Amino acid sequence: MRIEVWSDVVCPFCYIGKRRLEAALKEFEQADQVEIDIQFKSFELDPNAPVNSNQTTNEKLAEKYGKTLEEAKQMTANMTQQAAEEGLDFDFDRTIPTNTFDAHRLFQRAAEQGIGNKVSEQLFHAYFEAGKHVGDRSVLKEIALQAGLSEDDVKAAFTEEKYATAVRSDEQEAGQIGVQGVPFFVFNRKFAISGAQPKEVFLQGLQKAYEEEKQAPAFESIGDKDTEVCTDEGCDI
Repeated sequence: MRIEVWSDVVCPFCYIGKRRLEAALKEFEQADQVEIDIQFKSFELDPNAPVNSNQTTNEKLAEKYGKTLEEAKQMTANMTQQAAEEGLDFDFDRTIPTNTFDAHRLFQRAAEQGIGNKVSEQLFHAYFEAGKHVGDRSVLKEIALQAGLSEDDVKAAFTEEKYATAVRSDEQEAGQIGVQGVPFFVFNRKFAISGAQPKEVFLQGLQKAYEEEKQAPAFESIGDKDTEVCTDEGCDI
């Protein structure tokens, strides 16, 4: 079973949704009967965001949604409470608004090296819980090295065009399949879940994908199934 997840590292509901999917996977009764491949995909909520902002997260939210600063703080308090219910410790007083393009390029290199999911997790943690500047390349390098990437990997992520292309490709693909916001979860290219839905919804998605995968033939037959064929036992004559 393949689960594709479009997300951005500065999206709170992406981190919360990731935890809810993981919780659902722990309760999925058929988990030992199917190989589940989770693939994270790049999506920038604000491709034009500056790397260095003079606004706090609450100030940025207030401006974006036309709220007062106190109303914005209540919004982030609500998100912090939801995160806490999933075992996450959000600290919006420390989060640093930034551009995430370099973070996504680093993720793409990590995915190529087989540790994309690990780096994705560490980027989320760095931004929401550790208050780190995930638009700063020195911070990204630190995250990369801790995750198991090399200095050469980091250099490649920021200098080789193919990783920028991979980010844009993920985003283009998202547009083609109708992704308008993140997180967005796609199961076997058949079923989709939009947003940080409750764990029970993810369990429903897993079950539905499992049942469809188990019942569906590898190919849909076209034409007469009894037409003459040859096998290792001989040919129909």
